Amino acid sequence: MNQSRPKVKKSRALGIALTPKAVKYFEARPYPPGEHGRGRKQTSDYKVRLLEKQRLRAQYDISERQMARAYDRARKAGGKTGEALVIELERRLDALVLRSGIARTIYQSRQMVTHGHIEVNGRKVDKPSFRVRPDDVVMVRERSRDKHPFQVAREGGYAPDGETPRYLQVNLMALAFRLDRDPNRKEIPVICDEQLVVEYYAR
Repeated sequence: MNQSRPKVKKSRALGIALTPKAVKYFEARPYPPGEHGRGRKQTSDYKVRLLEKQRLRAQYDISERQMARAYDRARKAGGKTGEALVIELERRLDALVLRSGIARTIYQSRQMVTHGHIEVNGRKVDKPSFRVRPDDVVMVRERSRDKHPFQVAREGGYAPDGETPRYLQVNLMALAFRLDRDPNRKEIPVICDEQLVVEYYAR
């Protein structure tokens, strides 16, 4: 799902940096783009919830349809729907390739998967929405490992700031990782008040 809107503008509109490049622009201009970006905006409850839903969607770069499906699965999962929703999204293959440090952004991660560079348990998977299960082993395919992005990844060039999430066992030299267990919401590095997202869909 490629969107033509520049990532920096989108980051400023949503109030979160969606790529490493957007971070410095966002620090310099921490307000929405456009001539009225700094103006006072009226906010309704609906608008607040909508923005939170868009922020969560943007961090995983998914379509509205994919988001609604994930919400439906989370609603049926039992427990807190908001937490279940974020965990559901975090188990996507493209999200975990990003978290592992094999890709620099969710957009690059999506491309790596769709171009057939990633395998799960020894089988090629080219669907970014593939849901990884605990004990699944994900790695870059043998024939892709000499490509430049994977050489950079092997040297730690895309490794996330701070610690690798505890639910992943990562071996960057082997360009591989394993999902040890389902993530806990507090371990997942996304910026979101998921309760507002639940309220948006439950309206």
